[in-house]
Amino acid sequence: MVDDEEGVRETLADYLGQQGFDVRTAEDGRALDAHLVAGPADLIMLDVNMPGEDGFAIARRLRASSSVPIIMVTAAGDVIDRIVGLEIGADDYVAKPFDLRELHSRLRAVLRRLKRGSQSDVPNAGPVALADRVPSQREEGLIPFGKVMLDFPRYCLVASDGERQRLTLMEIELLRVFVENPHRVLSREHIFELAHGRAIEPFDRSIDIRITRLRRKIEIDPAKPEIIRTIRGVGYLFTPPETRA
Repeated sequence: MVDDEEGVRETLADYLGQQGFDVRTAEDGRALDAHLVAGPADLIMLDVNMPGEDGFAIARRLRASSSVPIIMVTAAGDVIDRIVGLEIGADDYVAKPFDLRELHSRLRAVLRRLKRGSQSDVPNAGPVALADRVPSQREEGLIPFGKVMLDFPRYCLVASDGERQRLTLMEIELLRVFVENPHRVLSREHIFELAHGRAIEPFDRSIDIRITRLRRKIEIDPAKPEIIRTIRGVGYLFTPPETRA
């Protein structure tokens, strides 16, 4: 938990500790870095509004080398903060002031999604990079996905030259939803429920933002998507590459 307010850190550490979490707290990005050198984290909560290096800057640094789940803590009603956080690659967000029980539920939901992957292969925060081995496209678990292959167990996309690109937990969950529902038009509400395990909030456009980010990674021409298409006024349609007309 990264927050510049000592009272917030102490309250969260005490409450979440009672719920069975092993909580480490940091007042800024530098303290967080020291924690991650000492040992990786399963999930990181980042307050947005901190002096010096804010939560967005820290999240960008983390995303450059890690797919550790990130929950951004934003100001109540600040839609811009939420959009920026999602663009950076955050997996979820909560708004201050938040109910501790809701926060507990959000944390559990994210960690449950994390367990669906291969625990030993999920990239985590810390000084150790992903394994050097580049999987062959013939390996089990690789799925054609636009201009790349999707490697579910390792939470990454594999290009034709073997280069891998990390995916966030939310990105892999969205792709899972589409793979499990090919040729079906899914509403934003349905996608959100399948990926998050809870109902979408009114006016929440986070699914649109995340799909836009995914298209940049998988589509040959993101401006004219063929893999994940928008069905105007309804939702999204996933067409597997091998079955496209």
